[in-house]
Amino acid sequence: MVSISKIWEDFKEPLKHFIAGRVQNEYDAEDILQEIFFKIHSHIGSLKDEDKLQSWIFQIARNSVADYYRRRKSGSQVSLIPGDIMHEPAEITDGDHDIVKCLRSMINYLPDKYRQAIMLSEFEGLTQRELAEKLGLSLSGAKSRVQRARKELKGLLTDCCQFEFDRLGNILDYRHKRKNCPHCEAD
Repeated sequence: MVSISKIWEDFKEPLKHFIAGRVQNEYDAEDILQEIFFKIHSHIGSLKDEDKLQSWIFQIARNSVADYYRRRKSGSQVSLIPGDIMHEPAEITDGDHDIVKCLRSMINYLPDKYRQAIMLSEFEGLTQRELAEKLGLSLSGAKSRVQRARKELKGLLTDCCQFEFDRLGNILDYRHKRKNCPHCEAD
């Protein structure tokens, strides 16, 4: 078992650099670093494979940075970090239900073949290979259909809302561009 002091020695600087690239305030970054090491110390016993120590530590770091941004957001703002609306959503807060409701409504505006591809791949969890088999498409045809569906959905989303992204492309915040969006029930 790797000691906490060895982990501190090996990972303190890489984690500082990782956090500094995502959080501008140096004092907040230092707090996050301390929080990460507290979590490492508290949960080191749950690590089953020491070969995965680095990825485990950086997953804790990603989650800690996400928690930092969630804490900073008011209830009316979206907090989908890490990830985006379609992938790896963070815990959905009350303020997020608005955009999730819009997203689900927008899916209904997609052409049938795209709606079906999104629903099967994103919400039912089918791999693109399974999607191809289910729809009688080639694998490249299924991949293309999912990509086109995502592009169509992104177009609907950006017509309705303005998004703020971090450097990695994760959604930090959003606001409706106008009232009475034709694709959702924004006030």
